Amino acid sequence: MTDRDVFEYALVRVVPRVERGEFFNAGVVVYCRAKSFVAARTHLDETKLRALDPGADVTGVRAALHAVEGVCLGGEDAGQAARDDAGRRFRWLIAPRSTVVQPGPVHTGLTADPEGEVERLLDLLVR
Repeated sequence: MTDRDVFEYALVRVVPRVERGEFFNAGVVVYCRAKSFVAARTHLDETKLRALDPGADVTGVRAALHAVEGVCLGGEDAGQAARDDAGRRFRWLIAPRSTVVQPGPVHTGLTADPEGEVERLLDLLVR
């Protein structure tokens, strides 16, 4: 049996009109404490975005999704979280906020390959 570690993940949702509460999944953030791993992958479906809000700021939504990926990478792209460890960056990303790009609830699982889990969940829950 392969060694497997606990991981946590949250979907990244796009809520074009916060007052309506309608959303769709546009990314996933995965954190594995045992591996000090955090990563995000995003995929914006512009058709869904425009269906929920024909006047949506596509460029702004893309920039917000890119920022989520940047926080996971750390360094200059992480902004205020640049010096934080993987766990703190994950917790910062999953904190509730009432903006167009929001985190969903946190779920857990077991994996031997956190990087592969990011792609698997993106394919399964977003694309």
